[in-house]
Parts: sequence; C-alpha cells; structure tokens
Amino acid sequence: MWRQISESLAGQIQSGALAEGARLPTEPQLAERFGVNRHTVRRAMSDLAERGLVRIEQGRGTFVQEHVLDYLVGRRTRFSEIVSAQNRQAGGRLLGSAREAAPGQVARDLDIAPGAQVLRLETLRELDGRPLAVGTHYFPAARFPRLVDHYLETGSITRALAGSGVADYERKVTRVTARMPEAADARLLQQPNTRPILVTESVNIDSEGRPVEFGLTRFASDRTQIVLGG
Repeated sequence: MWRQISESLAGQIQSGALAEGARLPTEPQLAERFGVNRHTVRRAMSDLAERGLVRIEQGRGTFVQEHVLDYLVGRRTRFSEIVSAQNRQAGGRLLGSAREAAPGQVARDLDIAPGAQVLRLETLRELDGRPLAVGTHYFPAARFPRLVDHYLETGSITRALAGSGVADYERKVTRVTARMPEAADARLLQQPNTRPILVTESVNIDSEGRPVEFGLTRFASDRTQIVLGG
C-alpha cells in the first residue's frame, strides 16, 4: 500500500498537479484519503523523500521539492544576478551588525593588522521567499565606516560598497566545504540540524587588488548546487 501511495503522489508531483514548494496534506488527511494507517503513510513519505521528490521539515510538514539553484561562483559572483538569471526571485534581510576586532583568519584575508576593527554584517538570503543562505560578511572598518548605513539604505552589499567608493569588485578566492549546521543556522534555514550545509569562505577584491570583503556563507544543501566557473 505504501508503494501505491508513493506512486500516486509522485504522479501528481511529476504532472504538476502538486506544484514545487506546495505543502502536502497531513499524515491523518492522507491516511483517511487512502484508507490506511499513519505508519503506511509515513513509509510512503520516506520513499518520496529518498527519491528527492519531497522534503520533510520537522514541525512544519512535507513539501514538494523545488529545483535546486545553480549558484555560479566565478570572478563576478552576485547573489541577485545569479538568482534572476534562473528566473527565480531573490530576497533577503539584515539580521544584525557589529563593529569588532578582526578574528585571525579574517585579518589575514583582508590584509589588515591582527585585531584591527572590522564591520560584521549578518544576512539572510532568500530564494522564492524561502531561506537559502546565512551570511557573515566582514569589511575593514577604517575604509568603510558607513557601510552598514549604506546597506540599510539599499539592501545590497554591491550597492553598499558602491556607496562607499568601490564601483566594482571581483572574487579572489572561494573555499567550499560541507558540515553539519549549528542550531541557529538550521533554524534560520528552516531545515533539520541533521542535514549537512554547504559552506563557502570567500574574499572579494577591488579593481586595485585590495581586499574589501571576507565572507562566510552557509547554504541549505538541498536547495543549492555550487558551480565553479571562470
């Protein structure tokens, strides 16, 4: 019976009757619809999840899986441009900001003195209204004293840097790893803390080769495919 339920729902997903991102009926509703117990429904849902057709979010329900975003990492990496190029909708917000002493790796990658002041921005990036990535961005405070103000005005790191005198910038290096999420990131990404995330460490430089940003971004791995380009 669970195979029949799985195939019935898979057919609705593949035909488009159940759209990407749509919430499936609850277990009790499906059990009543198919005349089975909840254990049978749960086995069918597990099968659909293993096939990559649905995602099960603890406490929220079961949803039709969306197409994965191809996140192209190259010399010019801009979140909004990547998303819009795939006919998807980009969004996001500032979670918080602070002025602090640069951690060791941040100071090295930004080519500033250890302990020098940096501006730290915490952001949440969204894809089609759903959280996709949590970012921690560091900028040399001495060079960009009003960058947080510019970001609040524009909602864009690219435009905030432009308002601070950096007309354009490019990616110097990107390091990609995978790990389990911290509890706060799992909550923001609305995913189980048992599902790995993709992590990028990146350095952006201006036209003169000076570092302007060190970024640490945590992506929901079931919604993101990182593509390395030129």
